[in-house]
Amino acid sequence: MTIQTPLGWLADRYTLSPRSLRWAATASLVVSILIVVGGGIVRVTGSGLGCPTWPTCDTTSLAPTPAMGIHAVIEFSNRMLTVLLSITVAWTIIAARLQKPRVRSITRLAWSQFWLVVANAIAGGISVWTGLNPYVVAFHFLMAMGLLTTTTLTWHRVHEKPVSADAVRAITAPAKALSWVLVTLTAVLIAVGTLVSGSGPHSGDSADVPRMAFDWIDITIVHGVLGTVTLLVAIVLAVVLWRSRARTPLLRTVTYVAAVVVQAVVGLVQALTALPDALVVIHLLLAAMVWVGALRVLLDVNPGMLPGVHLAAARAEESVAAPETQTAA
Repeated sequence: MTIQTPLGWLADRYTLSPRSLRWAATASLVVSILIVVGGGIVRVTGSGLGCPTWPTCDTTSLAPTPAMGIHAVIEFSNRMLTVLLSITVAWTIIAARLQKPRVRSITRLAWSQFWLVVANAIAGGISVWTGLNPYVVAFHFLMAMGLLTTTTLTWHRVHEKPVSADAVRAITAPAKALSWVLVTLTAVLIAVGTLVSGSGPHSGDSADVPRMAFDWIDITIVHGVLGTVTLLVAIVLAVVLWRSRARTPLLRTVTYVAAVVVQAVVGLVQALTALPDALVVIHLLLAAMVWVGALRVLLDVNPGMLPGVHLAAARAEESVAAPETQTAA
């Protein structure tokens, strides 16, 4: 006897349009970026322990009380972003399941968002329980970037358009290899960025919070060198794509280059101006955008990476062209 799930029961009776799925995926992507920004605001305002317990704000109340002050309000507001994200992810899961025909790869991506929301919330709770241990906080940030990865992949999958066989052939092997190098360097760059934050002055709370045992100047220089190498790889990739006339991947790579340049300028200015709060938050926002950009470059340079309509369309085009060639012969 087969037991039907609630979503399966709904899918047998209702259908949602592809537009609904696209809106849901977009909402999840936007809110997952806001989660990164919200964490940055909590850090620079020193509100990380504004709610000293988790999942409640204190031992007696779920929400902050007036006596707890503005820091508790900021920290609790950041927690409420997770509630908003949970709603958008649930919307994405339901919209993906209620598509006709059902695309299992999209459903799996949507469910991966759910599990990463849960894992990220637990990581946030552990960071509070450990008094903002800098390594736990860094892990919490990387989990947020992992969530951003899944929302980006989902967004790309539900918005993708068929890619012609000519467009696929225009992407050379060196371009594909460089795209993987680029996304790997970007991931390492972001990871090293957590070491910069973990050893810098913004501990996340006004209390005496321990910091990572790195020299802030040295690790910042390493971060800057990695950023320069990443930018150079992106420029080389853009040249390779330009020579092969791969238009969409080229546009995506040029956009990534522009984002990295802006990020580098912001990072340099904040390092030279004693890390003003606003620039730190902007830097985190740009870090999220750069990561999204790196993933989009990877996906566009490797159109067969995610199961979808692109390669199927290319094969169909080739199968149509083959009989014509044989007839002409």
